[in-house]
Amino acid sequence: MTFTHSIDIHAPPETVWAIWSDIERWSEWTASITKIEKLAPGPLVIGLRACVRQAKLPTATWCVTELEENRGFTWVSRSPGARVTGIHSIEPLANGSRATMTLIFTSPIALLFGWLKRSLTQQYLQLEANGLKARSEQIVNFRK
Repeated sequence: MTFTHSIDIHAPPETVWAIWSDIERWSEWTASITKIEKLAPGPLVIGLRACVRQAKLPTATWCVTELEENRGFTWVSRSPGARVTGIHSIEPLANGSRATMTLIFTSPIALLFGWLKRSLTQQYLQLEANGLKARSEQIVNFRK
């Protein structure tokens, strides 16, 4: 089961990346996140684990599995019988960037959870996209 949401942002990929890769500050710009806490200090890198708290969802630990600066990252959350993959990608456009958020629910328990929480999942992806766009464009406009 896969959920995807894309949004065009009038900001360069470097600006979008700077905001998206600073995961501990997500709660400042998206109502979908209560708190993200890195389990080790330092920047977003492959192998970094983070505890993500969201309203109406159980706390989840995510581990970064792929990362390309200014292009995006993938992280995976595993629990007994469940696996969820989150993909955050940035595509350069002539007038800015396109950010795409994808959540992939695999395994029987994750599929059931994804189906039960599908409306909330879609709402949270949209909140994240809108918040990322607003914060990125705010920074670009501030620099002008």
